[in-house]
Amino acid sequence: MPQTTLQQVAECLRTHYGKQKPPKLDGPWEMILWENVAYLADDVRRQQAFQTLKKRIGTKPEQILSASEDTLLEVTRHGILPEKFADKLRKCAEIALEEFDGDLRPVLKLPFAKAKKALKQFPGIGEPGAEKILLFTRTQPILALESIGLRALVRLGFGEEKKSYATTYRLVQKAAEDGLDMDCNWLIEAHLLLRRHGQELCRRSEPACQQCPLAMDCAYYSHKGR
Repeated sequence: MPQTTLQQVAECLRTHYGKQKPPKLDGPWEMILWENVAYLADDVRRQQAFQTLKKRIGTKPEQILSASEDTLLEVTRHGILPEKFADKLRKCAEIALEEFDGDLRPVLKLPFAKAKKALKQFPGIGEPGAEKILLFTRTQPILALESIGLRALVRLGFGEEKKSYATTYRLVQKAAEDGLDMDCNWLIEAHLLLRRHGQELCRRSEPACQQCPLAMDCAYYSHKGR
């Protein structure tokens, strides 16, 4: 069991990192593009890729489908596997047009399970990604987590790591949501704070436990990190 609550974790991380702001994206479609413009790119490179997409091609599905391969590669070369992710952008555009007539906003009005199923049709969008879109569009107040944020919470004692990533994800969600005020704005900032913590200090290898503001409440640090 964790020695602290998620509210306390978030307050500590906010003091350490400052208030976090999400990228400025217009609805679920731009969030899907954001996830596919650059693979394994840092935040700066991903933002550059997205701005290149907007300026050189546009974000409408039909604009992406009519773009040349070279122009799409200008976007996806901000990350690795650029050819593969150029294909993914085209696939996203095809799905958006064929399944949603180019407009994903009606998806946000669907029941939770159906909305997730619809969003999971797109490349790069699994269950956590679909939940992230529904949270960041302020459609569903749910604790959506990226893998690096999930790792940080597991180390703090929320849930436990299982062979199945999906099982680990649900266990952590359940443990962290206990007594939580499910407010979308708060949950978005908690997501961003945990993500930054996983990037900067609570890294997969060689985590900087000695610099971590949560070390005294961390199960990982108590048992392995010292």
